Amino acid sequence: MTNEKQVANIILAEIVDAIQEAVDACPQGMPSGHLYARLMPYMGIDTYNQIIAAMVKAGRITNHGHLLETTKKGEGA
Repeated sequence: MTNEKQVANIILAEIVDAIQEAVDACPQGMPSGHLYARLMPYMGIDTYNQIIAAMVKAGRITNHGHLLETTKKGEGA
């Protein structure tokens, strides 16, 4: 793996961890639009949606009607 790819993977992991922390901090769930509004200076909507979809697929969060909630698997991840 090239150094550039390693850096990109580290940054992506930190973004995923930050999203997980934000969702974990909201026991009633985090509105996805509110979270994206905080992240939009750093990424486009397509990138955001891809990250959220990957986190849902990995079982770390759920997305019900644009309300993000942590899962047992996502707790403390």
